[in-house]
Amino acid sequence: MRRRLPASLRWRLLLALVATSAVTLAATALVVLPPLQDRLRSQSAESLEVSVENNRTAVEAELARLGREKVPYDQYRFELFPVANELNAQTNARVLILDETMVPSDPLDSPPGFLYDSEFALVPRRTLQAAIAGFYEPVTTIDGDTVRVARPLTVNGKLAGSLVAERELDEAAQLVDQVRTSFLIAAAVGLSIAALLATALSSTLLRRLGRLRTAALRISDEGPESAMPHDERRDEVGDLARAIARMQEELRRQEAARRAFVSTASHELRTPLTMLQGTMELLEEDIRSGRLDELDALRQVSDARTQLNRLSALSGELLDLSRLDAAVQMRSEPVELGEIARAVAAEFELRARERRTPLSAILPNGPCWGRGDPDAVARVVRILLDNALRYGPRGAPVRVKAQILEGLAVITVADQGAGIPPDERGRIFERFHRGSAAGSAGGFGLGLAIGRELARRMGGELSVDAADVPGTRFVLALQSAHAPADPPRGERDRVSA
Repeated sequence: MRRRLPASLRWRLLLALVATSAVTLAATALVVLPPLQDRLRSQSAESLEVSVENNRTAVEAELARLGREKVPYDQYRFELFPVANELNAQTNARVLILDETMVPSDPLDSPPGFLYDSEFALVPRRTLQAAIAGFYEPVTTIDGDTVRVARPLTVNGKLAGSLVAERELDEAAQLVDQVRTSFLIAAAVGLSIAALLATALSSTLLRRLGRLRTAALRISDEGPESAMPHDERRDEVGDLARAIARMQEELRRQEAARRAFVSTASHELRTPLTMLQGTMELLEEDIRSGRLDELDALRQVSDARTQLNRLSALSGELLDLSRLDAAVQMRSEPVELGEIARAVAAEFELRARERRTPLSAILPNGPCWGRGDPDAVARVVRILLDNALRYGPRGAPVRVKAQILEGLAVITVADQGAGIPPDERGRIFERFHRGSAAGSAGGFGLGLAIGRELARRMGGELSVDAADVPGTRFVLALQSAHAPADPPRGERDRVSA
């Protein structure tokens, strides 16, 4: 049965993308539409001001002519019609011309008469206020959707009245309404397109994630050998697919190592156990029959001891491996590497003598202090010497050397064997890897892996020298340290006691 991803992720992605688009459009509307309406009002007021200023000179000239010709006031309305109508035609505004002499002492209670009014209708109170204020200074007011512009009129250098133009800002409001309507239509279309794109994007993304989920479940059900889909896109999902592929490859490698370990362990443990069982049966048979040959019994005991030593070494490697995996805390203290090199070399003297292999410990002239765990350092040196004596040719010298090199405390173990092939140098520190030189020699292939792990846990490094020299040379490098301070006298006395 095919397992599917929950649909909630699809809807969350869809809602997130659509909500983002909606918030963006709403923010754009709040930023654009109110300033647009204010800008249109200002532009309309400025246009009206320009038109009034351009026509004011003509009105003043006409008033001067009427004064010279002593035209009666009741004819001013007709005489001013051409110039006032020109302003009205240009601006589509109500045009009023107020003469100073026609303003009563209380114009708000007794409205004045106007020389000209393009609409011949009742003059609003605020228009009257703007007209009177326009006697003395230019006035421009915007009251709701109405703009009023008043400018003083002078004749022969004297105040004669004011010219007023009043217009409704209907076109600005209509234009803003049209823009708002168009914006809403565009927003609806944009949200629809965003929803379609979000659906397509989420479907593609979830389809790719679904393939990865199916592959991961198949790996858990069928093992690391199951097929893995390829996703070469350079994005986060592609990176996830490649990470799962690397994980699968690592699982395959670990599974191969596990199978190799099981095969090696079963073989390595079965051989000594079988030989021990056979030796014990032969000894028991000789003892029961009373035909015990002392020399033959000693030989059998020696063989049994050899197999027991072999089992002990194998169990020691497994124990070290379990401790490393359990991350057992290690000590970090000054360690005298020269003394450790000398002591460990002494442990292998008998074995080297049996192989007729010269084993020498080269010690520095002075102290060689490094920082680490004394037991772990000794364990790494034992692993390296065991490898040198096991895989090196008989009679070829083996050297262990302690020294301070480039600010590091270093122990070097070198032999004169055939060396490590270049194609195996990158894998000799892997767990359960046994080089081609191992042959039928016993072991799980854990020694060097354990040695490197111990070195790195101590803040150092275990490496193989890649220089073109005869034989094999392993280098254990630790951080250098100062000699520990002598304990106080009372403490030395207690230790001595």
